[in-house]
Formats: sequence, structure tokens, C-alpha cells
Amino acid sequence: MAIEKVKEYFKQFNMEKRILEFPTSSETVELAAIAVGCEPKQITKTMSFLVEEKPILIAMAGDARISNPKFREKFNTKAKMIPFEQVEEYIGHAVGGVCPFAIKENVNVYLDVSLKRFKTIFPAAGSGNSAIELTIPEMEKYSNYVEWIDIAKDWE
Repeated sequence: MAIEKVKEYFKQFNMEKRILEFPTSSETVELAAIAVGCEPKQITKTMSFLVEEKPILIAMAGDARISNPKFREKFNTKAKMIPFEQVEEYIGHAVGGVCPFAIKENVNVYLDVSLKRFKTIFPAAGSGNSAIELTIPEMEKYSNYVEWIDIAKDWE
């Protein structure tokens, strides 16, 4: 189970006890916000794409959406999400629990600037009923991100 991999990942930093598990689903931004008790925009959604057949993750604020022109400008290709049934194979987590922690080695992680406006954010933790509260510096550290990018729209 992916949440066990995420717990094991955070154990090396003595952070596994900060993972929140809920009795209800947190698979969508709205459900996660209810479970956590925050505004939907503070939920970090982690979206999976293929760029030249290589998987990438983009973590962005819950109220943000991918801007196709910005995506094309950054990655020189059209935004192509990984098909639902292949996400776990490419990333290591199933849809609903995708996060930038304890993922497969060949996956690059990008953080969208829409996250920078918050003191803390809530990405998933590998399952459809989990999250972890992180500061922006913690997200940078534990996600092993490649770079900050400006690829989202509708959040400003």
C-alpha cells in the first residue's frame, strides 16, 4: 500500500507521525479540505503528466488549474495527463493519493508558484484518505523538487 511507503519515507526524517489519516475519503480537493478542516485552495493537488513519454508530477494549489499555453511554453509539448489506469504504474501511487513522496525514481517533481502564498499546505500522503501538513520549505525539502514553475491559472 502506497501510504505505507510514504510513512516509511517520512520515518527517516522522524515525520511519519505528522501524516493524517481520515475515516472518510480525501481523494478530491473538496473532500480533502473537509477532512483536513481548511480551505480547498490550501490542499495541494499533485497532477501527473507525460513529457516525451517521461512521467512528471506538478504540485499546485487546490484552486489552480493547468494553463495549457504555460505548460507548452515550459515543456515544449501539449499537456498530456497520464491515463487514470496507468498512474500507479508510472508514479507509484494511485489516483486520489498521488503525492511527491516515495515515488518512483524516474519521476521529476515541479512545484507551482500557486503554493507559495500559504504558510502551510496539505498534499496527499499516498492514499485516498490521507494528507500531511507541510510548510513551503518542508515541501521543497521532502518532495525533492526540480524547480518552481509558473504553470497554473485561475488562482490569482
